[in-house]
Amino acid sequence: MKITQIRAIQPETPGAPQDWRTQLGQIVVQVQTESGEVGLGVGGGGAASIHVIDTVLRDLLIGRDARDVEQLHREMLRHTVFYGRSGLVVMAISGIDLALWDLRGKAQGCCVARLLNPAVDLTRSLPTYATVFDDVDAEQAIQTGHSAIKLHVERFGDRPDPSDIRQLVQRVRDRLGQEAMVMIDAFARWDFESSLEVAEAIADQQVSWLEEPLPPDDLDGYEALAGRSPVPIAGGEHEYTAAGFQQLIDRKLHHILQPDINWCGGLTTLVEVYRMAQSHGIRVCPHRGSEPFALQAIAALDDDPLAESPRNWFHSLAGAPQIEQGSIRPGEAPGFGVSLLNRDK
Repeated sequence: MKITQIRAIQPETPGAPQDWRTQLGQIVVQVQTESGEVGLGVGGGGAASIHVIDTVLRDLLIGRDARDVEQLHREMLRHTVFYGRSGLVVMAISGIDLALWDLRGKAQGCCVARLLNPAVDLTRSLPTYATVFDDVDAEQAIQTGHSAIKLHVERFGDRPDPSDIRQLVQRVRDRLGQEAMVMIDAFARWDFESSLEVAEAIADQQVSWLEEPLPPDDLDGYEALAGRSPVPIAGGEHEYTAAGFQQLIDRKLHHILQPDINWCGGLTTLVEVYRMAQSHGIRVCPHRGSEPFALQAIAALDDDPLAESPRNWFHSLAGAPQIEQGSIRPGEAPGFGVSLLNRDK
């Protein structure tokens, strides 16, 4: 399975947030072997990551055996270590790593979940939660059968009034019932004091976690907050490689880890994160877990699965499983079971 070609594109994403998530948007990576088989993955980092793929990573990988996924992953990280220990370069590596795993599954004629866990039950529907940005989104999620909702609260600003957050949680709790899951996502907007004040204000509201209240590089702040917050702290969406997550674990910065498989280093990194976290009794709940790449890992590796709703602005793949009444079932097609959408049809 000699690699003969690597291609990367940044598809258009109408409706994407008008920030770095569009300017440095998701990329689609295709790795082709001498037999003509093509593996498909999704990474991040836009044109900058494509440049990294077209130069240093292509030079490293052309002519190599695509079956050596873990070895190639190690070499890509080592090859870029002087300028790519986190961020855009790792986002590029993520796309390639996923394409290699897709090839591995296709070569063995099975889905990636079965590669990871031969005993995986692919008939099992996995619970999901909907990430919502306002009350209209929340009501729509409830109407479509979700019993778990994460509330984005960045609209409340950098110094939110804790009572406003409490009232929002209470409104959603009243609609969902006491048994439902409600989470909060601050999108790294707050400081330590605001985060603790909000956590204390919602402590009796059975909030499952407070996500990314602080910037991802405020490690000391997270260490203090995780030790004092009455609400579990979640994060890791913007962390990279197993080494980065090892630090989060060693310093006990988060109660729930949320790696993004398209950014953190791909499936090879996500498998390592699961292994490390499970050995320390820490829950892993991948960012945007109902998307086809992370979903395979959740199905195979997670004893307490919970898959976040997908990015609703990325529509470049055909064959992705869909959420129905708050649940989703991973596909059984070889590899990740998706293909690049043909927009000419």
